Amino acid sequence: MPLTMAKQGETNIIRKITGKDEVRRHLATLGFVVGEQVTVVSQIAGNMILSVKDTRVAVEKSMAQRIMV
Repeated sequence: MPLTMAKQGETNIIRKITGKDEVRRHLATLGFVVGEQVTVVSQIAGNMILSVKDTRVAVEKSMAQRIMV
């Protein structure tokens, strides 16, 4: 399921990153890699603040939909 469907406070394991190579590389530089834990800190209109690798990252809805958990 896409990360946008995860609930606030829920910790998930990243299973897959979809999209073009450049999008996957960009997300990887932010810490979003397969096998990494990601926690939803907050969500407003699909845009999310996520905790990954002990860092909080803001991700817009279109990017969050590419992260499968």
